[in-house]
Amino acid sequence: MKLLFSFFRCKKINWTPWFAMVVMGILSGCANQSVTPATVTTATTAPAGDGYYRVQRGDNLYRIGLKYGQNVNTLMRWNHLKNADAIEVGQLIRVKRPENQAAMAAPSRHSATAKKRNTTPSTSTSTVARTGGTPNVSMIWPVKGQVVTRFNGQTQKGIDIAGTRGTPVKAAAAGTVQYAGEELRGYGKLILIKHSASTMTAYAYNERLLVRNGQHVSAGQQIATMGDSGSASGVRLHFEIRVNSQAVDPLRYLPR
Repeated sequence: MKLLFSFFRCKKINWTPWFAMVVMGILSGCANQSVTPATVTTATTAPAGDGYYRVQRGDNLYRIGLKYGQNVNTLMRWNHLKNADAIEVGQLIRVKRPENQAAMAAPSRHSATAKKRNTTPSTSTSTVARTGGTPNVSMIWPVKGQVVTRFNGQTQKGIDIAGTRGTPVKAAAAGTVQYAGEELRGYGKLILIKHSASTMTAYAYNERLLVRNGQHVSAGQQIATMGDSGSASGVRLHFEIRVNSQAVDPLRYLPR
């Protein structure tokens, strides 16, 4: 399994970003013997500290990653996990970058540039977190229709496009299907496509899925039909673009 994801939150659910190979074997968790004693507790109802999440029944790293905007590989590294499936109810999972790692990850030349521009490193970091970067692939509209809900980066991580039931949903760019299913409550029938090491797209609320996990698709290829599955209010497609697990405004990168 690799990552996605932390990929996504729908309008009413905070996806969390998303990255390339996490969709295989994500439905079950088991006891983990590789974590340190400090990360495991039998008190399943005790509150988790800041930057942590306590595993509940039915959780897996994929879903936790979607909720907190982290990918599976990152969560495995932060929590010293050798097996993404090996988590247990009550276990504390770090979901926020440790401060020391953030400092180590910042190249010294970046810090020098920040000082030269009289910009603090924290300001630069927050800007990256908000924007996530720029997609490195060209995108086309997955469906044609009226945009009824726009991206705001908080409660809405993508756009909703209204349409007619059964209308073909097309891949916005060539890539590999990382997930095609309906296990994630609220998203309905969902497809996630990886286009590059940094860029992914999500297509939610579908009526019918026409692709499978691991399948390569070309730009413009039909991957689903529009519907109102999940938490959709009417027939529509919820579409997201994620760059480095961060949601960006699709309208900035779709043709006008």
